[in-house]
Amino acid sequence: MADNQNQARFSNKTAIITGGAGGIGLAAAKLFAQGGAKVLLVDIQEQTLQAAVDSIDSNQVSYQVADVTQPDQVENYVAVALERYGSVDYYIANAGVEGTVAPIVDSPVDVFDQVMAVNVKGVWLGLKYVIPAMLNAGGGSIVITSSLAGLKGSPNLSPYVSSKHAVVGMMRSVAQEYAMQGIRINTVNPAPIETRMMRSLETGFAPGQEAAAKQELSKMMPMGRYGEPEEVAKLMAFLCSDEASYCTGGTYSVDGGASAQ
Repeated sequence: MADNQNQARFSNKTAIITGGAGGIGLAAAKLFAQGGAKVLLVDIQEQTLQAAVDSIDSNQVSYQVADVTQPDQVENYVAVALERYGSVDYYIANAGVEGTVAPIVDSPVDVFDQVMAVNVKGVWLGLKYVIPAMLNAGGGSIVITSSLAGLKGSPNLSPYVSSKHAVVGMMRSVAQEYAMQGIRINTVNPAPIETRMMRSLETGFAPGQEAAAKQELSKMMPMGRYGEPEEVAKLMAFLCSDEASYCTGGTYSVDGGASAQ
């Protein structure tokens, strides 16, 4: 019975997932597809998108190459989802970049611009073009990937931390705008997760000593480990499901207890 319920959880619904080619985005795509959803994966590299779709092996999952910082490309991937699947019911705004690890005085301006463009403007554009499609469908659920860094400070990551705080404020504002129109908007705020991004940050924190950096970061988590992408994806799926019908405007941590410190 549980398997049948899971297969029908998102039946006849469509999800757009940005940053869908790997890590958390791919884990979410698999979970939504298992729940019966039609899924459009959006990312910037076609080769990794194709590999992601192949790994799911579902005729209800496809991809669209797009740069989330470009308004015309964002508008287009929403149009593609509508053309292929007929509606947009769920939007996982997951595309993000980490920038470089450096104190603010040594942080390149172009890195700041890129981080803000992808992590903030990309989300803002997604909301701008997805919400009208959701309104036409009678409502929907939006989940933005923020971070533990969207709730706390972290030295040597000022562009990234700023961007992740910014999307929490964006979510809180837009959630109020559409709460009465059937659109729910929340953030998930992960601690370190086993993804490419963390491999990059480990190198930034301790070049050539990545394993030691991971060990130290893991020790900082009350549960003593990084999270898995699937653990974030399960929270995303819950927030999109009918079980979360009264959840909007919230920050939801998936961090092994780190935010309690």
